[in-house]
Amino acid sequence: MPGRIERNQRRPPSFTFLRTFSGAIALWLLMCVRRKASADRTPAFFSILLSQRPLLRDGSWPSALALFVYAAAFSFAYLALSAGTGALLLFGAVQATMILWGLHKGERLGMIQIAGFFLAVTGLVVLVFPGLSAPPLASSILMLGAGVAWGIYSLRGKGERNAATATAGNFVRAVPFATVLVVIFAPWTHLDLSGTAYAITSGAVTSGLGYVVWYRALSG
Repeated sequence: MPGRIERNQRRPPSFTFLRTFSGAIALWLLMCVRRKASADRTPAFFSILLSQRPLLRDGSWPSALALFVYAAAFSFAYLALSAGTGALLLFGAVQATMILWGLHKGERLGMIQIAGFFLAVTGLVVLVFPGLSAPPLASSILMLGAGVAWGIYSLRGKGERNAATATAGNFVRAVPFATVLVVIFAPWTHLDLSGTAYAITSGAVTSGLGYVVWYRALSG
């Protein structure tokens, strides 16, 4: 068991980096395809302008930092959490963060939102309360932090006009943060072939393209 735990502890930094980097590459390729399609339908002069548009024009560093914090905390938290417990903690924290921010901004909540908020808070208390088969405290705090970070990322996404370009810019900006993390943990970093494939798939498909849909839904 100690050997297994030690091996698992090597994976979160490299998993976070591969997930972020592969998401950035996938979104960069998507942007290239979209720009090529747009350029084919526009006059030559505007085609040149479109091809020169920098990827970092959209998105922001604060959103990228929130994205990185979410991804890193999520990866470390799942070392000791079950999938179901992690999901409950994560989405409870996301919902609580977004609702509390809405209240802070003076938004009026409907009955469904109020009920959802109290259910989320009650669920979080029950999960982490000592003596009630609570999950490991450190991992729970990490997952709650991941949820808060994702809530912040989601709130910032509400003001984005173009979900795809904003998500691409955020992923590209998050790569340096993930690089620093993997460099710090380099002596202990390890990821096998199956873990590498999973991280790349998670970043390119589940994260990268999935977050485009999420940002588009948030922006209405």
